[in-house]
Amino acid sequence: MKFQRMFSFSAQTTDFCGRRCVWVNGPVIVGAGPSGLAVSACLKEQCIPFVVIERADCIASLWQKRTYDRLKLHLPKKFCQLPNLPFPEDYPEYPTKKQFITYLENYAQKFDIKPQFNECVQSAKYDEACQLWRVVTVSTSGSETEYICQMLVVATGENAEGVVPEIDGLEEFSGEVIHAKDYKSGQKYTGKKVLVVGCGNSGMEVSLDLSNHNAKPSMVVRSSVHVLPREIMGKSTFDLAMMLMKWLPLWLVDKLLLMLTWFILGNIQKYGIKRPSLGPLELKNHHGKTPVLDIGALEKVGSGEIRVVPGIKRFSYNSVQLVNGETLDIDSVVLATGYRSNVPFWLQETEFFAKNGFPKMPFPNGWKGKRGLYASGFTRRGLAGASADAVKISKDIGKVWNEEFNNKKKKLHILRRCISTF
Repeated sequence: MKFQRMFSFSAQTTDFCGRRCVWVNGPVIVGAGPSGLAVSACLKEQCIPFVVIERADCIASLWQKRTYDRLKLHLPKKFCQLPNLPFPEDYPEYPTKKQFITYLENYAQKFDIKPQFNECVQSAKYDEACQLWRVVTVSTSGSETEYICQMLVVATGENAEGVVPEIDGLEEFSGEVIHAKDYKSGQKYTGKKVLVVGCGNSGMEVSLDLSNHNAKPSMVVRSSVHVLPREIMGKSTFDLAMMLMKWLPLWLVDKLLLMLTWFILGNIQKYGIKRPSLGPLELKNHHGKTPVLDIGALEKVGSGEIRVVPGIKRFSYNSVQLVNGETLDIDSVVLATGYRSNVPFWLQETEFFAKNGFPKMPFPNGWKGKRGLYASGFTRRGLAGASADAVKISKDIGKVWNEEFNNKKKKLHILRRCISTF
């Protein structure tokens, strides 16, 4: 059967295995978080069709279902808005979780983005024979669908899955153990001794929330970390850093930030928090490790309301033994141990993506692979990085669309079951 590449009629069929087969007139976008929504909106502006596949039953499921209640954007809203739609003027400088979700829902509505919800990608592989991508999904009802397309945008993000480390004796611990993605509020922990494992932004903020609810948090600080004030002299620390980097080298900006931080926060090493040898911006650029932006946790550390403890040796029935030999009685554990990409679990490709689920090419060149493969939201530069990716990806797809795929005289012979529906 012949049909035109990106503009054929709408139809669908079922293969001999009972799997629904769908030809997509445009790219398949995996993920309906901010990265996937941003790419979708930019394509919509060019009238390029696409399909968004989302494993959850809503957009931005990480924000809606796997974040704590007190969460706010850590950066000013101007660095977090998606392409072609600024935040409402009445939003505060640091929008709340609820406000950001409302913004994303309005974004999807404005650009008429309607993902295929409750479909989890099982595999995505480039078929050399057909020169097509085959994306196989399974719905919550168990039905399988194979999407067939010539372009694939990976937009599942850097934080698709929570990292749960192997710690001696953790399975013997009798209390509750949860990952930070499942933590909502410290309200139910009032009066309890809670061990927070991890001292990144999540670990610091969970510890602060626990303390505000009169729990007794102990925060495990095993490695060095940069802690910066969220604002310096009334200006966002991130905004200040971006402004200074227009005129000064990165190493000098790092030194200035650390000097100003010392004046504001003091010497945090006295609390048992060591600073890395590399500056905060250099560490972020080279290793992707984000500095902590303090919003009150350090004050609680200084007052003793949040206790800083060293690494864990092992857990037992109702306690934990630390590497310094001390034993703490604890009631619950929150693992603020980070997140990871889930790309290696479903994308059958090793040239563009590394084993850690991130593009091999460093920023700013990690957005485009070969054979119509793209990556959005893997820059380790937050929402601003995702927006920048979306603009570049949509422009590149638009160029291909206009130069090649919109030529109705070019046709492609493919398998009969590759029939269009989108």
